[in-house]
Amino acid sequence: MGGKDSDNYKSRILQKTPSQGQEYKLAKSEEEKSNSNSKSKESKDDFNDVVQFLMKISQKHNRHWKASKAVRPEESNPTIGEVVSVSEAEMSSVWGRFQYGISKEEMYSDKATTITEVVDTMRQLPIVGISQKEGGTQLKLIIEYEDGGQALFKPMRFPRTQETLPNHFYFTDYERHNAEVAAFHLDQLLGFRRAVPVTGRILNITRDIYSLAEGDLLKTFFISPAGNICFHGKCSYYCDTSHAICGNPDMLEGSFAAFLPAKSVAPRKTWRHPWRRSYHKRRKAEWENDPDYCEVVKDVHPYNQGRRLLDIMDLAIFDFLMGNMDRHHYETFKLFGNDTFPVHLDHGRAFGRSGHDEMSILAPLYQCCVIRHSTLSLLLTYHSGPVPLSTALNRSLSSDPIKPVLTNQHLEAVDRRVGLVLQVARECLDSAEIPENVIFIRDELYSNVKPGQPVDDGHYFRKEQ
Repeated sequence: MGGKDSDNYKSRILQKTPSQGQEYKLAKSEEEKSNSNSKSKESKDDFNDVVQFLMKISQKHNRHWKASKAVRPEESNPTIGEVVSVSEAEMSSVWGRFQYGISKEEMYSDKATTITEVVDTMRQLPIVGISQKEGGTQLKLIIEYEDGGQALFKPMRFPRTQETLPNHFYFTDYERHNAEVAAFHLDQLLGFRRAVPVTGRILNITRDIYSLAEGDLLKTFFISPAGNICFHGKCSYYCDTSHAICGNPDMLEGSFAAFLPAKSVAPRKTWRHPWRRSYHKRRKAEWENDPDYCEVVKDVHPYNQGRRLLDIMDLAIFDFLMGNMDRHHYETFKLFGNDTFPVHLDHGRAFGRSGHDEMSILAPLYQCCVIRHSTLSLLLTYHSGPVPLSTALNRSLSSDPIKPVLTNQHLEAVDRRVGLVLQVARECLDSAEIPENVIFIRDELYSNVKPGQPVDDGHYFRKEQ
């Protein structure tokens, strides 16, 4: 595929018909075709050409192409606890071991036992206090445990089988507690380890919420006509009697997410995502109209060298596999500067439409055509190896108290989307002069540094059209 074809591919998501009805019909046709093809094992594409590219690059760097972790320069990987000199007493609790054990490279290491301890604690420890989290569009509660730890609670609103309503925009969609749980496990299986620990838990509303509620939150509790205990709290969307959260009759599922270290100890920098959507019914973001938008991003520090742009590619792939369109900002820990990972937070609007693959989520990938060697090789292993990503994800989720966390349709969608990511990577490779311009085996090999480039202060990318 030549350069012109590559440009056409970059534009294909951006040149849809203005007619919403026609757009829906076209999307539906593509989905049905994709579903039909996925059922035919005989026609499965093993992407051997992509494997060959990976192998050639690996041989040049004396590595096996299936290496699962990104290769970075040999350097220290300090933890928050080491940077701020935390005392032994502060590290004695399970919460302290997790929070101060967060390192420059990842939220937790692949062999960390602390994560299991945090998850078990959130599942089992008695709750002694609750309060409503300020801000946000939907109801969230801050849970306090008897040992002083805290977690963020998102309640179950509707059954797993209820998907995003067709006429809902991504920014008005309900948040799903099970999506938060599934996202934590998926992040781990992809080898990123950039998401906070999340678990499901079943609460007794009377004992665990109503008896501890105070003030305005307490005033929103009522008994529904069906005899169930309900409440709705106060928030921007869906916090009224007609959108109440109800038990069955007083048992309620929810997701519990561990808190990050206090910002007074480990301050975080908020970055506006370069591929942020407009969050408007009619306006489009700049990237939706400009197929060469990535050239703008690559000209801005810190996206002009090192890991940051490659991290954005990982994040786009992660979001695409979940169908998450709600990625407007991301955060990093200031203690580690710019050469650190983006925290993967807030995935409540993922896993909303199992039958639809929102290709525009992959805009960073198909516009920039860069990807980590480790990410691509792992996706190939899940696609062609003995254990598909859906199977690995389902196994991982099987230990959660609210299992089954995802429906079979959503699990099947994850596998289908892995193939679509690989197809985008193939088209990038076909249009590239050399594969090393697309696949980066080491982060420092990516560089687009030029004199006089602008610096993103966290708010650089704010244009909408």
